[in-house]
Amino acid sequence: MNQSNKGIWKVIGASSLGTLIEWYDFYIFGSLAPIIAANFFPKTNPTAALLSTLATFAAGFIVRPFGALVFGRLGDIVGRKYTFLLTLILMGGATFGIGLVPRFESIGYAAPIIVLLLRLLQGLALGGEYGGAATYVAEHAPPNKRGFYTSWIQTTATLGLFVSLGVILITRHSLDADRIKSIEKFNEWGWRIPFLVSVLLVIVSIYIRLKMKESPLYAKLKSEGKTSVNPLKESFAHKANLKMVLLALFGATMGQGVIWYTGQFYAQSFLENVCKIEFEQSRTIIIWAILFATPFFVLFGSWSDKIGRKRIMMAGMLLGILFYRPIFHEFVKEADAKEWMKDVNTKVSKTETKIDSIKGSIHELMFTTILYTNKDGRMFTVIKTDTILPEYKKVLSIPGPINYKDKHLSSSLNWKFVFLVWLLILFVTMVYGPIAAFLVEMFPTKIRYTSMSLPYHIGNGVFGGLTPFIATLLTTIYTGDHLVGLWYPIIVAMICFVIGALYITNKIDKDVND
Repeated sequence: MNQSNKGIWKVIGASSLGTLIEWYDFYIFGSLAPIIAANFFPKTNPTAALLSTLATFAAGFIVRPFGALVFGRLGDIVGRKYTFLLTLILMGGATFGIGLVPRFESIGYAAPIIVLLLRLLQGLALGGEYGGAATYVAEHAPPNKRGFYTSWIQTTATLGLFVSLGVILITRHSLDADRIKSIEKFNEWGWRIPFLVSVLLVIVSIYIRLKMKESPLYAKLKSEGKTSVNPLKESFAHKANLKMVLLALFGATMGQGVIWYTGQFYAQSFLENVCKIEFEQSRTIIIWAILFATPFFVLFGSWSDKIGRKRIMMAGMLLGILFYRPIFHEFVKEADAKEWMKDVNTKVSKTETKIDSIKGSIHELMFTTILYTNKDGRMFTVIKTDTILPEYKKVLSIPGPINYKDKHLSSSLNWKFVFLVWLLILFVTMVYGPIAAFLVEMFPTKIRYTSMSLPYHIGNGVFGGLTPFIATLLTTIYTGDHLVGLWYPIIVAMICFVIGALYITNKIDKDVND
């Protein structure tokens, strides 16, 4: 490997590690949404608490464009290196702070307010991070490999989610050898650990980033005195550049955002809250799918250097539009416990007798007694209220005659779900892998940080980040259709696909426009 290749890989490694940590910090909140809802919001209405948590999660996305403006301007005036060093420190501090906030029972409504403020700070920091990292790598990369090299930055968002899920599961398993006690400890205080350990990751990344040099293209521009005096004005007041900003938003990043968050975050929420898949298995399914899909970010990024960015991104959007409803319908169909019950009637009656004789704890009742396996080997938990003793009914607060929860899929069905989620994430890799190179090539060096960051964070952060909240909200309004939430990402992706197909060119800019 020659010296120049070593240099670019050091740049990619340092930039990617810091960006991965920022995504980890940002997404650990969404990965723990149900538990955060129980800790920071009133427990009288669990659905309202979950929606409030998802709204707080979405708030971090809404402020990302403001972070893009603030830090994008700073990055175009001061430089790439120190700007996204600052964003890393802000993100790490906010994440650590969330891990320290007292519960609702201790400080009342001050708890969700503090969490919201820290979440907003996270969003501002991430708004400045991505544009800086992508720009920094692109300005080091040779023109004919810009898609390949910047695609490594693109892997960090998904890998940040992967790491967050992994840390959650490891923490949960390590708290106690007994499964029930481990779950109790995690829900009570163990969930804070993934937030608190992020400070160690941030310290390591800060040390690495301090050793980085400024982008060569920006350093040359600065030495020649050609940096922008007012990046915001040059980005958005000049008609030609504003046109490119709007095209980037409505023809690319808006659709990319909803594809990203449907394929990973809404899929995770859907498996847990709609399909009622058990906590660990739902997250393990996502982890395996991410692991298998991540190399495709680099594959499609590299491929975009040869055939252009547009075709690959538009294909990813179109596949999401066509296949979201069939894939999510398959999730619902396979996870329908009522169909499984047709094969376990004898086992139900035997277990009912056992329930009547139980004088033990609620935990024994829920996790030991009511676990069924049908002839296909598929497992799930069922609580049948007409056989539960009156004192158990009151504590469990079960509204209907049968409540299906904590379903555990058989091995074959588990891998089928992994494959389906992998397909969803494959669509993500198609729209996301080439987009950093696509955005970098749209704007000149002196205003690139600002110009590319804003459409990215509006498209990805606002349109995409609102996906789990809006989709979940729609399912609570139209309760008869589990798939109604998918219309939001489908319609947004469809609009973006039409605009992108008509107005975005497929040419590859071998030289960054300066």
